[in-house]
Amino acid sequence: MSDLPRHLHRVRLELARTKGFPDGSSAHGYEFVAPLDAEGRLDPALWRTTRERCRVRRFWAGDDDDLGRLELRRGNWFFHYDPEADEDDEAGYKLAQHTFNIGDYVSIRDDDGELHTFRVVAADALPG
Repeated sequence: MSDLPRHLHRVRLELARTKGFPDGSSAHGYEFVAPLDAEGRLDPALWRTTRERCRVRRFWAGDDDDLGRLELRRGNWFFHYDPEADEDDEAGYKLAQHTFNIGDYVSIRDDDGELHTFRVVAADALPG
């Protein structure tokens, strides 16, 4: 384990280029608080101590925002919106292996099963 500091970060993902959005879209994406290590990877140990702060907002043009939490189960990260439901609402594709540095790409499978690619446009450390 690195001795470098680990922090919570506010991460913003925006839809990357797609057939329907050849320039990507800043109106489709996620903002969430995530525990990142010094390399920009999700940190399970830090998440366990700060999970209540790891919130997510899904914004999608034309839809109401969805509010939920960043969750970890059996080594898989996902966004969970309904605390009364057991299913994982939106799972990230190998998020444990990705970094969340500006310019990086990550994929998330929405609740309809469609995989979307997003670009990290912000990853700012939160104070404290």
